[in-house]
Amino acid sequence: MCAHSSGLMGFPLRLLAREVYDRVVTIKGEAQVALITGEERIEPPTARYFCCTAEAMPSDGGGHAFVALDEAQLGGTHERGHIFTDRLLHARGREETMLLGASTLAPIIRSLIPEAEITERPRFSTLTHIGPRKLSRLPPRSAIVAFSAEQVYAVAEMLRRFRGGSAVVMGALSPETRNRQVDLFQSGEVDYIVATDAIGMGLNLDVRHVAFASLVKFDGMRQRRLIPSEMAQIAGRAGRHQTDGTFGVMTGGKDGEPAEFSEEDIYAIETHRFAPLTQLFWRDSRPRYHSLATLIADLERIPHERELSLAPESIDLAVLKRLSEEPLAQDIRGAGAVRRFWEVCSLPDFRQQGAETHSRFVARLWQDLRGGYLGADYVAARIAELDNVQGDIHTLQGRIAAIRSWAYICQRPDWVLARDEMASRARAAEAKLSDALHGRLTERFVNRRTAILMKTLGQDPALLPVTLTEDGALCVEDEPIGRIEGFRFTVDKAANHADRKMLLSAAEKALPRILGIKARALIDSGCEGLEIAKGAIWQERQKIAIVETGSFPAQLKIRPAQDLALLHDADRDALVGALQRWLKAKTAALDPLLKMEEATQDAAAGSQARALLLTLIAGHGYVTREKAGLEHLPKDMRPFLRRLGVTFGALDIFAPLLLKPAPRQLLHALGMDRRPLQTAMIPVIEGSGRLPSGYRSAGTQFIRIDIAEKILKTAHEARSKIAPKGKNRRFRLDPALAVSTGLTPDSFEKLLGAGGFRLHPARRLANGASGPPAPPQWQWRPARRKPPRAAPAKPAAGNAFAGLADLVR
Repeated sequence: MCAHSSGLMGFPLRLLAREVYDRVVTIKGEAQVALITGEERIEPPTARYFCCTAEAMPSDGGGHAFVALDEAQLGGTHERGHIFTDRLLHARGREETMLLGASTLAPIIRSLIPEAEITERPRFSTLTHIGPRKLSRLPPRSAIVAFSAEQVYAVAEMLRRFRGGSAVVMGALSPETRNRQVDLFQSGEVDYIVATDAIGMGLNLDVRHVAFASLVKFDGMRQRRLIPSEMAQIAGRAGRHQTDGTFGVMTGGKDGEPAEFSEEDIYAIETHRFAPLTQLFWRDSRPRYHSLATLIADLERIPHERELSLAPESIDLAVLKRLSEEPLAQDIRGAGAVRRFWEVCSLPDFRQQGAETHSRFVARLWQDLRGGYLGADYVAARIAELDNVQGDIHTLQGRIAAIRSWAYICQRPDWVLARDEMASRARAAEAKLSDALHGRLTERFVNRRTAILMKTLGQDPALLPVTLTEDGALCVEDEPIGRIEGFRFTVDKAANHADRKMLLSAAEKALPRILGIKARALIDSGCEGLEIAKGAIWQERQKIAIVETGSFPAQLKIRPAQDLALLHDADRDALVGALQRWLKAKTAALDPLLKMEEATQDAAAGSQARALLLTLIAGHGYVTREKAGLEHLPKDMRPFLRRLGVTFGALDIFAPLLLKPAPRQLLHALGMDRRPLQTAMIPVIEGSGRLPSGYRSAGTQFIRIDIAEKILKTAHEARSKIAPKGKNRRFRLDPALAVSTGLTPDSFEKLLGAGGFRLHPARRLANGASGPPAPPQWQWRPARRKPPRAAPAKPAAGNAFAGLADLVR
């Protein structure tokens, strides 16, 4: 066509016309090319090359130098055959006319157009029958062909569950939606496409195998088995140019197994040998418009040529005959009115609702058109009603079909005021609905994550496109399959039960590499973000290592948690070494405890000192005097223990450095000290519940051990200053230190009482006396410790009454 000065091509599908239009625009430029279909019209004033649907092309060729008709064998189909037959017989180019079609058309062409030159183009690739296949056994890059929307949806749903999804192509979809669904398949995002027999025309796809979900279809009149040429038209989508293809039936569907191809069918398809067409369907394309009766008679006139057969009653003729019997037909008089009425009846039934329902829509349209034009406000309101992207797949398909009707109406030059604006609105609404429908189809029938995993599970783990995002999501080509917290992988919670095994398999292949990267990043950061709790090291709320104390509490060692088992040995050893160094720095506050442990191995320490040190270690830094066994400790060993940081208090033996917040928190976090923890180690807290670690009771309050020692030390210093010396002398004690710590007077008294001091309240002022009362006094009155009772001596064996005499005395 592009080699001629002008040209016209007719196509069976708007989708095909658009595809070729885009290609010709690339060659000739937009100003030279037009696109004319029932619902869309792009016609620059300088256009010389026209791409049209068969219905929209001029029946005589429009006077162009070149004219072509694609898929001319469709003249043998029931619904649109008469259109293709008319163009085949009458559309001619000034210089060249080309009829493209199957070889089955050749005998009729020789009979009807004897002067035609017939040229055959052999198929370069071969088609091979491979027998029935279950859905789960279909090879990648397969097309599954079904013949009803219900069957298409059922197959697509099964593919979503088992193969990650599929693209969906049906005649009810708008061209825009079909194109985007085809792009899903062509781009490799999905490996399967489910389609109706519309796939047999115009869709050039990278298909390796075609599987028939059924071999029976409804042709508008009855259920029938596909003929071999129809099977070949569909199976021929497999393999293109020099790439061989295969075909077969799909088993295991909800409707049972479809009938298998017969030996004759297989032979015909593989060798491209089919029975020739013997007749084409015809209808008078130039009827008389004298009256409705004359019009109907001409449209039902039987052709004289033996190669032609009267076309079955199509939807436009059925609507015309129905409405001709309605009262509205009585007012249709004259050739102009009859022609206009026939044009209205020719409105395509985009909604596929049948002649009765479609005739009601046509009748309403005629009522609005009989007086002239449709008003722009009326058409805009109808388009606005349909411009709604809410709803499911079925609802959106219905709206797209309805908007296509209005797009067709808006293309008619004498039907709508402000035609260009209304046509633009209709196209915009259809585009918006198509986007929404594509989204619904993809959402329902494509599980992108499963589709990606099905393609990558057999690959080398090092080549898997698995990445870890900053927020811990593990993704395959940007599709999340789970999360990594710490070094633990958890499958995406949104995954169904069938997908979990696949997701785990994909993750396990990539986890050693991903976790190795995370381990090295953790080491490089100096183990930032880790914390110690419950005797373990945690990252992102997950345990990555267990802290073991060994034979002594301060001798801490690291044991990797199970989550680190997937790491390579080198990465795991490096991480454990880094954790050991981090733990040593983190537990520096426990150095006093470590010194005590080391001192127990010192030969200079006697057995009594070692015993006290072990008691302090077991008490995690403190022990009461009653339990310390000081009566066995020689006084000359006390300097040795003081050099280790041990304080000999009035009530407790303790290491002050271990009573600070940091060491107490560490001992609690490591699980070594399971007593309650006061995180900030406040000097005095209210006494309720169990006694916290590092505290002792003082009345209704708890006081930290080292603070209690300071208060008792102050009391002893005050006692030592009284004169004359004597342990029973009374003295006054300034309570300022106790008050500053938060001790109440009652708790202060209880604490000093536990330390051996007795309170003597001041006398009250006499009646009439004024001035401050005298301060209370204290007296050192330690409790006397009773020596242990000696066991009674046994009487001598020869003097039985000796013990009794001693008892009497």
